[in-house]
Amino acid sequence: MVHRVDVEAREREIPVHAHRSGQLVMALRGAVSCSVPGALWMVPPQAGVWIPGGTPHSNHGTANAVIFYLFVAPDAAPLPAHCCTLRISPMLSEMIQYLAGQPLSYDAGGPTARLAHVLLDQLCAMPTEEISLPMPQDARLRKVSRAMMRDPSDRRTQADWARQLGMSERTLNRLCTSLTGLSFGRWRRQLHMLVALRELSGGATVQQVAYDLGYESPSAFITMFKKAFGKPPATYVNDRLLAGG
Repeated sequence: MVHRVDVEAREREIPVHAHRSGQLVMALRGAVSCSVPGALWMVPPQAGVWIPGGTPHSNHGTANAVIFYLFVAPDAAPLPAHCCTLRISPMLSEMIQYLAGQPLSYDAGGPTARLAHVLLDQLCAMPTEEISLPMPQDARLRKVSRAMMRDPSDRRTQADWARQLGMSERTLNRLCTSLTGLSFGRWRRQLHMLVALRELSGGATVQQVAYDLGYESPSAFITMFKKAFGKPPATYVNDRLLAGG
């Protein structure tokens, strides 16, 4: 079963929920972020996040995004038992879009059912990508993470955050490292890169994103993005769009 959602001019947030079926979240245009316990996953164009059945999650789509939700019944295919990002080939993308326009009920032996079987075979063969951020479960750090997601340009220092939380910088850094595996500074930079990818995929310019994230210049942002994703931001997003045809 596939549902298509066209996000309007304003961003859309789907509250935390869970369902028995596994779910693939695919962005044809724009981007989606998926929050699951302990992590934030980004869905750039021509990719999908696989969320196993029973996993609590919420989805956030950028303005004007086109999103497809593919639901897979338990045991219908040997898909991962954990969340992951999957590359979506042009052929697989076309099959998902086609099924979104078909009736939800169809003959088990008919052409739509056969296409669904081929789609699942192709989905299981797709390579995985790691486009996620560990999210701390500690209430104090979750307060920080929510503030940063709402306003990524917030340039409060580690000392500022530590003071606000009533702890020392060393304690804050140790807590963040123990819960996420990243120092506070590295965790914040990785969060910025996911936000950047979301905004770029939604149509923002490199200059807009650089200044919105508080970088002093676009070149400084481009350097950081290239370290994270291996390519300059404009090239990275354009290559993904071209790969989807």
